[in-house]
Amino acid sequence: MSLSISLTINGEQRDVELDDPRVTLLDLLRERLDLTGTKKGCDRGQCGACTVLVDGRRVNSCLALAASQDGAEILTIEGLAQGETLHPVQAAFIAHDGFQCGFCTPGQIMSAVGLIGEGQAGDDPERIREAMSGNLCRCAAYGGIVEAVLEAQRTIAAGNGADTRRDAA
Repeated sequence: MSLSISLTINGEQRDVELDDPRVTLLDLLRERLDLTGTKKGCDRGQCGACTVLVDGRRVNSCLALAASQDGAEILTIEGLAQGETLHPVQAAFIAHDGFQCGFCTPGQIMSAVGLIGEGQAGDDPERIREAMSGNLCRCAAYGGIVEAVLEAQRTIAAGNGADTRRDAA
């Protein structure tokens, strides 16, 4: 059984034929569309490495069926920067050493972008830790991650961030 879906991925319209309606959004992104920045960690929705934004909301792509995303706008780590200009969250992660091995970093960054876009970040480090608790870091770079989210939140609020489509995503 073949199923045709249409997605907007990182601003580009993509029409995809699914041979298996059970394929996850994660597997579609990584295996069919070569967007390998989104990582497959636990494949059970427990680590957050596969976090992407679907219609501006944070989603564990390993738990989302690709077929159920027909018509959705998907933003992955590959679509966040504008050319050579990093998104404020990406720049803040670098400035605050919000990563070590880097495996969880794409999911952490996408979750942070979603958190800020949802207006949930605030200026309380504990609130950010709680809201980002679905994204695990085996290297324990949590201090830098929280500082990065705080800085990116301030940068975006001051209007010094990337375009509004990606900030609001």
